[in-house]
Amino acid sequence: MISKIASALGIQENQVRKTVELLDEGATIPFISRYRKEATGSLDEVQVAQIRDLRDQFVELEKRREAILKSLKELDKLSPELEKAVRGAETLAKLEDIYLPHKPKRKTRAMAAREKGLQPLANKLFEQRMLEPEVLAAEFLDDTEEALAGARDILAEEMMETAEAREEARQLFSRKTTVKSTVAKGKQDAGIKYKDYFDWSESLAQAPSHRILALFRGENEGILNLNLAGPDQDVLDKLDRRFIKGNNACARQVTLAIQDGYKRLLMPAMENEMRAEAKKRADEEAIRVFAENIRQLLLAAPLGQKRVLALDPGFRTGCKVVCLDEQGTLLDNTAVFPHTGPGQAQEAAHTISAWVKKYKVQAIAIGNGTAGRETETFVRNLKLEGVTIIMVNESGASIYSASEAARDEFPDKDITVRGAVSIGRRLMDPLAELVKIDPKSIGVGQYQHDVDQKKLQASLDDTVISCVNSVGVELNTASKQILSYVSGLGPQLAQNIIDYRTKNGPFIKRSDLKKVTRLGEKAYEQAAAFLRIRHAKNPLDASAVHPERYDIVEKMAKDLNCKVADLLANESLRKQIQLQKYVTTEVGMPTLTDILAELAKPGRDPREQFEAFEFTEGVNEIKDLRIGMKLPGIVTNITNFGAFVDIGVHQDGLVHVSQLADKFVKDPNEIVKVAQKVMVTVTEVDEARKRIALSMKK
Repeated sequence: MISKIASALGIQENQVRKTVELLDEGATIPFISRYRKEATGSLDEVQVAQIRDLRDQFVELEKRREAILKSLKELDKLSPELEKAVRGAETLAKLEDIYLPHKPKRKTRAMAAREKGLQPLANKLFEQRMLEPEVLAAEFLDDTEEALAGARDILAEEMMETAEAREEARQLFSRKTTVKSTVAKGKQDAGIKYKDYFDWSESLAQAPSHRILALFRGENEGILNLNLAGPDQDVLDKLDRRFIKGNNACARQVTLAIQDGYKRLLMPAMENEMRAEAKKRADEEAIRVFAENIRQLLLAAPLGQKRVLALDPGFRTGCKVVCLDEQGTLLDNTAVFPHTGPGQAQEAAHTISAWVKKYKVQAIAIGNGTAGRETETFVRNLKLEGVTIIMVNESGASIYSASEAARDEFPDKDITVRGAVSIGRRLMDPLAELVKIDPKSIGVGQYQHDVDQKKLQASLDDTVISCVNSVGVELNTASKQILSYVSGLGPQLAQNIIDYRTKNGPFIKRSDLKKVTRLGEKAYEQAAAFLRIRHAKNPLDASAVHPERYDIVEKMAKDLNCKVADLLANESLRKQIQLQKYVTTEVGMPTLTDILAELAKPGRDPREQFEAFEFTEGVNEIKDLRIGMKLPGIVTNITNFGAFVDIGVHQDGLVHVSQLADKFVKDPNEIVKVAQKVMVTVTEVDEARKRIALSMKK
């Protein structure tokens, strides 16, 4: 297993072995990649995750191998040759091919023929000697045609279940299968969004993942008829070459068996495999794209600790208004009605202006849903000096507002108030707020409900854990939700930390974590360095330096005759540190280099600096758009075929991959990121289908 993983990933066996050992000991991916670089040879998070996933695949393969061996033994079919073949199979497909002829199955036509005693006839036909089939058949049944048909059924099953023949067919199908789609009768109007696929054909191997998922979704909804056409003649030619040994009457019986067996047994099996393989491949790519979008959204630039007024807009029902302090604590809430007549608009203007002054508001967050642009225009017209006004993507805020977490925090507030709080906090710290929402509900994917949900969840968990730990978590203010994603913790330990904090007050030093119920040495080792304590007595407690390495930093300070705090504050002192002096059998240059970088910027946030953004005034709806308009926008979603951009009209426009730059673009992520500010040109507007085409070409 170790050598195969190393070969597959192009890394050394020792790197794989050490990583697997750490994973088996319960170490997390962020911890291994950040704090065990000497052991793994500085493998990054992606490589560690690949090792874990390949190890899991090998484990599953071995489980299936043992189950098959056990079954064959119970069936009394396990010969030395068969056992050798089973143990030598390197893929699940080959393993199943070997098992197939011996696998217990429902009664087949071949079984019925064997019960009639026709196996010897099948064997004689397969020898393909210069004999008359009818003469041979007469020895078994009075009805010679029935006897020959039964013998062909036996031959068809045996040949189509030959492992080597199936592998040859599989390779041909993998390369040459064509997927064809047509519109179902009478579904043209209902399935207008699938219009592109009403008469579609392409190579299955070349079809991009988003198209495969769209075709399968159209089929599931009854809009499209889908057909997979394999390379029938190519496979039949291969089967003939493998099984036909002569040119006589018996050989012609074998040929008939091949044709029947292919059409009835092998072709449907291969088509099912191709469907499953295409779906798996499409799922993996869609999950990868979705996870990357989530990563970019979670790591979007935070406004930081500012006093924020947040509005959840609405027309008739009014705008819910909340005021939050620098920590995101709710100070006050009300409702205003700026869109229901001049009188109430005036009253709303007075309320917002008074609150800005009363609570010393520094920024106003406005949800981008219904009435969002109209509310933004209203607030901007108030000319609030020194206040930044930002539209916030409110996707998923309603999911949070109805969640158990929101009910626990605001039991006496209705869901609209909770939604406004979520909008405000999302501006202050997107990561801390978005981890409270199921990532599938955030709205940056296209096919997240169509793909394998178990694999999607695992990938999203990996992504959220990676983001949370790369940024670090403030131990004394973090919510249970974000603490749950910290390396080595989880929901129960996160709750225990909250309970300890509530009972004993803020944590003063990292080592106090060991006093938390059920938080043992292993969890402390995994979690401590990702948890920060601002203004701690030991300045390293606010950094990403692991407590197990504090002694190294203390030795550095002692050698320079200064304090640890001086090392953090004084660059000239840091420049005097000779890292080579501190190399040990456990700690090498990779860790020491990280420590030195951390001393320069302790607890630094890897996210970009926040930049305010405004949509174009007067462009609020799709009907306001004109071809040729140049508009600012925010990237909301990235797919393999392009990027979706919010230009402030309640309908995202698509910048096709061919329009992203004045050069060929293979991967849109090379050009844009989720939440990035961009300038786009409107190239097409289809109001009826709510489609907007945009370009970023100069």
